[in-house]
Amino acid sequence: GGGGGGGVVVVIREDLSPRETTVPQIAGCESLCVKWGRGVQLGLLIAYLSPCYVSTALPELLEVIAELAVETPRLVVMGDFNLPSAGETSGVVREFMASMTAMDLTQLISGPTHMGGNTLDLIFVSGQWQSDFKLGALAIEPLSWTDHSLLRLDFLTAAPNRRESEPLRWFRPRRLMEPDRFQTELGEIPEHLTHDSSGELVAAWDRAAAEALDRVVPLRPLIRCRSQWAPWFTEELREMKRRKRRLESLWRTSHSESDKIQLASFIKIYLRATRAAKCAHFSALVASADNRPAALFRVTRSLLEPELREDLLQGRAEEFSCYLQDKIVQIRGGLDSSWVVHDETSMARPVTIWDEFDPVTPEGVDSLLGRLNTTTCLLDPCPSWLVTATREVTCGWFQSIINASLREGYVPPALKEAVVRPLLKKPSLDPALLSNFRPVSNLRFVAKVVESVVVRQLPQYLEEAAYLDPLQSGFRQGYSTETALVALVDDLWRARDRGYSSVLVLLDLSAAFDTIDHSILLQRLEGLGIGGTVLRWFISFLSGRSQFVLAGGQRSAS
Repeated sequence: GGGGGGGVVVVIREDLSPRETTVPQIAGCESLCVKWGRGVQLGLLIAYLSPCYVSTALPELLEVIAELAVETPRLVVMGDFNLPSAGETSGVVREFMASMTAMDLTQLISGPTHMGGNTLDLIFVSGQWQSDFKLGALAIEPLSWTDHSLLRLDFLTAAPNRRESEPLRWFRPRRLMEPDRFQTELGEIPEHLTHDSSGELVAAWDRAAAEALDRVVPLRPLIRCRSQWAPWFTEELREMKRRKRRLESLWRTSHSESDKIQLASFIKIYLRATRAAKCAHFSALVASADNRPAALFRVTRSLLEPELREDLLQGRAEEFSCYLQDKIVQIRGGLDSSWVVHDETSMARPVTIWDEFDPVTPEGVDSLLGRLNTTTCLLDPCPSWLVTATREVTCGWFQSIINASLREGYVPPALKEAVVRPLLKKPSLDPALLSNFRPVSNLRFVAKVVESVVVRQLPQYLEEAAYLDPLQSGFRQGYSTETALVALVDDLWRARDRGYSSVLVLLDLSAAFDTIDHSILLQRLEGLGIGGTVLRWFISFLSGRSQFVLAGGQRSAS
């Protein structure tokens, strides 16, 4: 209309494979229609009506929408319709709104979208699509550089080309997890909770953290397309692929030697172009991630490691859980009872006694959270990195849980439950054999924090009481595999220089934590002067542990 308005554009992710659909041209109306998805398609029609042509363009636009509504039941219609205010509504406008309602298209905008107070911008959604998605918060935000407001609306829906048999998965985008908001929503631990038991504190932490995370980043469906998107596959390669198919079809029809030679020659050209496109794409990715180690690692891992198949143990979670239990029983049953050494000599009375843990301070918890690896378990109520990023409030929660557990000499059952994920040891191994899988056990983050506090205090007591062997290298600060190997090689060379023969015995215990006799371990700890609350904590830590296997999207019994 010469007023400087108009212009429509749709910005959509390329991996959704959008397809622009041609719509009839209407005088005084600009429109753009995009569809995506296979089978049941999703459609979006965006339109702009010039104020001078509203009465004449609306009926024609209505015909276009009617055709699209029949072809695409899941339809969204939006745009600047420049409809007059309620007091000036004409018969054409009333007929348009009634027709949209008759086509089961619901208008979502109820407030003014123009600085003049009128509702000029509208969004219509088909009723069939409304049953398949969650409607997010609708926001109408005024802008300083235009007389129209910005309409912001989230549509949470599953991928249109998702496999029908594939269960819908939900996730929380990490980019939306704002530590400041999470810290505000979580808040300090209430004073009345600080005197509760360790089990009650863990349950309260789980509830508070999960509710805070839900308010910050609600769950949304994970869009997983049927086919993998190849970003390096350019339009030029797509055209070359079409030509290759035409040449192949020509040769299969004619069976002539010349067509066969032409096809073989073009296949070589196509393969060279494909390799060049891949090389250029991934070289650009590596160059762009030069100063970002995490991004560089993701690129190299995608190139060097084969994609891990999630269906290797589909439906076999319970079977793998039974396999792990049977393995421990077989190992214990295979031990000769004559090998068990009973220490009948009474140990000397310990010089020092350790019967109470030292309580942790807020500074100690803050330092500990800053050092731990932020690995997250399925049982965690929120990502571990979010806990460490909001230590200003999480330190109080963790200090109360840790001190309650150490004070009571008790480890809550929730901190003794593990998630076992089977990983194939090598890609070349047969996934049908359960013995080819390595069970990886994961504990919740708060359990690791409590254990870390004990791990720091136990060696300190053993060092001060001189109970550790000078040659003990494992689980000691300042001792590493490298120093142990250097000492071993040095002993072997010294023995050789003296003319002695050396015999090296290496022992590797399978499933050591579950197969060793815990009663012997506790007896040894008691003989080293560990008693009272400390000994009760270790007894609680070693008893009543549980685990379940998570494989192929299924969970076994605990």
